Amino acid sequence: MKIQFAMDTLTTEQALEWADAAAPHVDILELGTPLIKSAGLSAVTAIREAHPDKTVFADMKTMDAGELEADIAFSAGADLVTVLGSADDSTIAGAVAAATKHGKGIVVDLIGVADKVARAQQVVGLGAEFVEMHAGLDEQAQEGYSLEGLLEAGRAAGVPFSVAGGVKPASIGSVRDAGAQIAVAGGAIYSADDVGAAAQTLRDALSLTPVG
Repeated sequence: MKIQFAMDTLTTEQALEWADAAAPHVDILELGTPLIKSAGLSAVTAIREAHPDKTVFADMKTMDAGELEADIAFSAGADLVTVLGSADDSTIAGAVAAATKHGKGIVVDLIGVADKVARAQQVVGLGAEFVEMHAGLDEQAQEGYSLEGLLEAGRAAGVPFSVAGGVKPASIGSVRDAGAQIAVAGGAIYSADDVGAAAQTLRDALSLTPVG
């Protein structure tokens, strides 16, 4: 299973600093939606140029104009681009068309989708590379939130999926055991005093946790 580092910052400079520290321990560098909105797609290009050996993930959360938005993100250097699962099928299909043109991939983010299992199966049928079982920061802050609901949906969907919703060293083994291809971690890494050490701790937790 791969580890994706979701960099939720507002400046390219901070993202580059975090990426440099975490890169030895993660597989995918994600530019969070606030970063792209604040700094623009030049941030994607900067991360691409600084880390040509990593998969660069642009969390566009596209809701309309799928082909256009995906095309500009891929042109900026992204390998993977997100479209929201609540978008119209035509928006997802358009983004997939752009991905095909560039030889890249579309990830459908299921944040806010009530029936994640059914929608996951639908969008993979439309050409999504995988889906993201995602609970956002606002949802995670609510009383009673648990990562288990995302893991259950991933297991039930039977399609390639990632998990984003508060992944930590204590839970990353469960994410792997649920069958996820990718564990997405944000705050568990960037909120630490030492970003590189936190990323290594997450990687070590994955390696040391028994399978099953």
